Amino acid sequence: MGKFYTPKSRQRNDRYLVSVDEYKHYHREGYVVVKGLVSKEDIGRLYQLAEQTRLDSKEKIKAPDPNSKDPLKEEFTNLTRVHMLSRLEAVAEQGLLNPRILDVTEALIGPDVYAVQSMMFLNPPGRGGQGWHQDSCYIKTHPDTLIGAWVALEKADEENGCLWVVPGSNHEPVYPPEGMGGGNVHALDAFGDLNAVHNVSHLDDEVNTLSRIVAKYPPAIPVPMEAGDVLFFHSHLFHRSYPNRTEDRYRRSYVCHYCSARSWVPWDHDGYEGDSGNYRQILARGRTHLPYAEPAFGTEVFLAEENESADSVTMMGMDNGMMMPVAQKKD
Repeated sequence: MGKFYTPKSRQRNDRYLVSVDEYKHYHREGYVVVKGLVSKEDIGRLYQLAEQTRLDSKEKIKAPDPNSKDPLKEEFTNLTRVHMLSRLEAVAEQGLLNPRILDVTEALIGPDVYAVQSMMFLNPPGRGGQGWHQDSCYIKTHPDTLIGAWVALEKADEENGCLWVVPGSNHEPVYPPEGMGGGNVHALDAFGDLNAVHNVSHLDDEVNTLSRIVAKYPPAIPVPMEAGDVLFFHSHLFHRSYPNRTEDRYRRSYVCHYCSARSWVPWDHDGYEGDSGNYRQILARGRTHLPYAEPAFGTEVFLAEENESADSVTMMGMDNGMMMPVAQKKD
């Protein structure tokens, strides 16, 4: 007999229960905002880490490479965003594995979840912003199951650079940027008219040709948020942000990415890409047959227990596990 696997969430007192309407909105429109999902205490710890990261980064700022064609080169050299703090700081790992964020992620793409990436955004006045892009363009998973969670550490609005989204664009395929390596999201030659795009993430819509596809939709909408709100968004969703236009406000946020723990992940932010980066991804919920990492700082995760009994309804089958007899060759 085959082994039963009954997905079952672990119980907690403060578990967030996703509504059917939230689930439908995410899958229909490509995003959903959960207000006040993360506690003030947890936001406070992440905010303090963001501020300390900002202060520490002042001494590391350098001039951008004039030969680089990366549209985000100035943001990286000015350290307005810092990747993978979750591999260096316990607070960042706790943020990545925040159980209430994972409650929602588990309902939207679960039951088995890898925690893949973390990014701390520190956008100061006059900086920040990223042009139209799709996250699966950068982080590929097979099957394609990536989801983002954008955590506001303070008020984010149109003035200081909140996120903008194109509702419903999650149903688009991922448009491959010309010259970007690392493989495709979709099978090569599976589409007859999936043309390459240019300068993805560039702030200038005249240069970023993904904007031509965005223009086929109704106007994009801003997603203003308060500290503790979390925006969950599909990895195909067209989204962007604008530079911080204020003179005295930052836009600090913590952005994490997750995928099904049944996906092959040919990606690792530290430079490993080719065979599989699964062994670097933390198993955050459920279980998997693939390699995985454990939390480096001992953050608690709520995984499926191997000995949990299967109490859901199962379909009747043959003793050998088949649903019906195998066809026999006629004499």
